[in-house]
Amino acid sequence: MKLFDLLFGKAIDRRIAAYQNDLIARHCDEVDNIYRTMRGWRHDYHNHIQAMLALTDSPEELRQYLWKLNDDLTTVDTVLKTGNVMVDAILNSKLSLIKSKNITVNAKATVPAELRISEIDLCAILGNLLDNAMEACLRQRESEERFIRVYIGILKQQLYICVTNSAGGEIKKVGKTYLSTKDSDAHGFGLMRIDRLADKYDGYVNRQNEPGAFATEVMLPL
Repeated sequence: MKLFDLLFGKAIDRRIAAYQNDLIARHCDEVDNIYRTMRGWRHDYHNHIQAMLALTDSPEELRQYLWKLNDDLTTVDTVLKTGNVMVDAILNSKLSLIKSKNITVNAKATVPAELRISEIDLCAILGNLLDNAMEACLRQRESEERFIRVYIGILKQQLYICVTNSAGGEIKKVGKTYLSTKDSDAHGFGLMRIDRLADKYDGYVNRQNEPGAFATEVMLPL
């Protein structure tokens, strides 16, 4: 019995270690993407300054250049602002990484500034939902078919979260339970984490699939 407990404990330790390593790698990808975006902004900023300096002797051309720059800025994707600072941080970090993978994103979110739910737990739910959605999209061969839709809002005094992603191939399911289709068993912790955190707050998780799409809904009492 002791040998079984020892072997079982080591197996769990390996799965947890693999899961933690996966989280660290994912976080590094997100930070690297943010740095690359910032370097792009710096490069553009430098070019705009050089162009405006060259036009200082031509006020009308400078004025036209500034108007064009203003128009360009209004078409840039705005940072998603939900009303909750911590949720803003996790959503914008994840969505920035997702967009860098050539996945079409449509997101709308409103979150109260004050929550009964721990913001750390809420961010863990959102992070796992978006990680799962991104990896499902990346398994599709055709990049133009990849999409993720995010909606977060208040519904009947509950925080309603819905993440829908494109899905190709067979979705594994046993009874009413969807299984992780990722390569490592450790990734299954993400699905369990969402369910356990929802249970912690007497919430509700619903997963459903249809041809070409998979959706997860989470309801959390406010």
